[in-house]
Amino acid sequence: MTDQANRSGQQGQSALSSDRGSVTIDDAVVKKIAGIAAQEVEKVQVGGGTSAAVGGFLGSVTGAVTGSSSGPAPTSGVSVEVGNEEAAVDLTVALEYGVAIPRTTEAVRRNVINRVESLTGLRVTEVNITVNDVQFPEERPMLGQQEQVKQQARQG
Repeated sequence: MTDQANRSGQQGQSALSSDRGSVTIDDAVVKKIAGIAAQEVEKVQVGGGTSAAVGGFLGSVTGAVTGSSSGPAPTSGVSVEVGNEEAAVDLTVALEYGVAIPRTTEAVRRNVINRVESLTGLRVTEVNITVNDVQFPEERPMLGQQEQVKQQARQG
């Protein structure tokens, strides 16, 4: 990431710092926002098919809860690098068979940038997306939970 200059004293220009103090946003916050934003796009499953299948299997075997009561952990398949003023996001996703990959991933990219920038004040420098699976609707174990995430985002 290219925010070394930002770390070395140009903090007066950021919405996250002022003469009265500064705000530091943890990687986990940006990671969660990016994961939720990606899942708001229809026919997208963050973490990809393999990740979801393994997580669902482990949860059924161990009884572990992989997310909150309202759905799966939105950070599976998301990694971020957060500086004082900028963030970069890497996503791994599975898409439903039949969707146009370039159009869908661009919608994901736009939504992630919009949500992260508007909610955190950080500038998103890049959103890299890896599509690691194409699934039929019946193969998407988290489809119902994804619908809950989208409804919560619209209400909030």
